[in-house]
Amino acid sequence: MDTSFLKELNLHPKNEGTWTGRQSLPSDSYIDSYSPVDGALIGSVSQTTKEQYEAVVTKAQEAFITWREVPAPKRGEIVRLYGEALRKHKDALGRLVSYEMGKSLQEGYGEVQEMIDLCDLAVGLSRQLYGLTMQSERPAHRMYEQWHPLGIVGIITAFNFPVAVWSWNSMIALVCGDVCIWKSSEKVPLCAIACQNLLHKILEENNVPEGVNSIITGDYKVGEWMTKDKRVALISATGSTRMGKIVGATVAERLGKSLLELGGNNAIIVTPTADLNLVLIGAVFGAVGTCGQRCTSTRRLIVHADVYEEVKAKLIKAYGQVRIGNPLDPDMHVGPLIDTMAVDNYLNALAAAKEQGAKILVEGGVLSGKGYETGCYVKPCVVEAENHMPIVQHETFAPILYLIKYEGGVENAIQLQNDVPQGLSSAIMTNNLRDAERFLSAAGSDCGIANVNIGTSGAEIGGAFGGEKDTGGGRESGSDSWKAYMRRQTNTINYSTQIPLAQGIKFDL
Repeated sequence: MDTSFLKELNLHPKNEGTWTGRQSLPSDSYIDSYSPVDGALIGSVSQTTKEQYEAVVTKAQEAFITWREVPAPKRGEIVRLYGEALRKHKDALGRLVSYEMGKSLQEGYGEVQEMIDLCDLAVGLSRQLYGLTMQSERPAHRMYEQWHPLGIVGIITAFNFPVAVWSWNSMIALVCGDVCIWKSSEKVPLCAIACQNLLHKILEENNVPEGVNSIITGDYKVGEWMTKDKRVALISATGSTRMGKIVGATVAERLGKSLLELGGNNAIIVTPTADLNLVLIGAVFGAVGTCGQRCTSTRRLIVHADVYEEVKAKLIKAYGQVRIGNPLDPDMHVGPLIDTMAVDNYLNALAAAKEQGAKILVEGGVLSGKGYETGCYVKPCVVEAENHMPIVQHETFAPILYLIKYEGGVENAIQLQNDVPQGLSSAIMTNNLRDAERFLSAAGSDCGIANVNIGTSGAEIGGAFGGEKDTGGGRESGSDSWKAYMRRQTNTINYSTQIPLAQGIKFDL
């Protein structure tokens, strides 16, 4: 395996994982990062100690005092320069994402491109942090609202998008005047180091204070320090619903702010009028892309009885064409799961589906032999199931697609789609305008994302990303998601020589 891209990203066999500003802090404990692609040890990253965490927070506090006073467009310029660095190193960083996480090379490149696009969005946003002007009920008074930086933003990211989700948060937070502390998944620590190397070179060259963006590395205990820390104004956490409930409760207990992006159990509804070519492409990529390890992966395909058998036959045929192998090979569609624990979850889900009465249409299993020595390569599979089955109600982070039949009107399909705990992404495939509008109405999809004639997987950075119910209710990236990273302030200015009180109250002295 050619790993020359590691040198370009200033990564070496041992890399320090705790940063306070531009200073790297070693420790006595290291996390080894093994690639699920070939099982090789990529590097070792130091695990943050409590003392180091305190140093990181102190530097972040110091940096915030200066950074919040920098004009927003100048903060945007730093983000613009970072976007240029990402363009320059897109190939190397994309290869690292693919190698350390296991997603296809094209998806690795796509994730870095998402970061670049987000930088562009944030640069524009740096000149558009608008407030409102309101009419005062008192004469000679002016009312308006403005937005100020929150302070320290703690970012906890999952392994499946090891760089993009951090950028969704950090680039927006930085132009808003916040400073960031990033706790990445311990399963992909080198991706965080690489992003930090690129960013801190720019910070140093532009005399930006230490601590504007720092990283901490370790298991859930390191994340706990941050979620319990009153000095961290906002915790943005991406991961499982189980994790999110713990983080949300912990942050709420100290009356902090949290932004949660949690589980998804995403469905595509296929109506009788659907273009089946769109259905196949959207469903297959949505289900097998990133080996089913996206929060927006398609988990359920809810198909009308009139086209059910045709869709089933086409789906089985399409799955026979999926190529599984080394994700750095551009001819492969699907790479490995992240680790053997994920493989166990996949196998347990298939066993549970069979026990609950589901029928396997496309067999799954773990691949072995040359090229599959890590034991992390599995077969994407299709399971004929009922929506109410416990395993269907549960999110399994693996390439398992549940095929579900519905009859009657689109309302029945929408009810099935909504009848799960999660509420992230959803889609309908239809050429019936009424069905499409019903799906998008208040009585339609209860998800944060609802698409027509495209799949559930992926999203454009210009729109707010997130979902409802067990997905957590958070919104990141575009639209007005930037408001989560700032505090609102209402201002009233009296430019008269008197002080009239609101609601006509008289208070004479």
